[in-house]
Amino acid sequence: MALERRLSRLMFLDTEMVELRQMCLTPGRVFEPGKYLAGELPDTAFEMGLVEKLPPVRGKSEELENPPGNQ
Repeated sequence: MALERRLSRLMFLDTEMVELRQMCLTPGRVFEPGKYLAGELPDTAFEMGLVEKLPPVRGKSEELENPPGNQ
């Protein structure tokens, strides 16, 4: 039997970017796979193991996310 890697919502800040790997259906909304703020996703996505931490940003991409004067 394969092991699933599940991450708890408590491991993330509400403002942290995470990746939803699969579609997540809730009674009120359909969440498509992609990048979201952890606070935007329902608890179900975390409980089902659909959420992954994003790797740290390095190099020029990091500079684009925090332009000077906006920190």
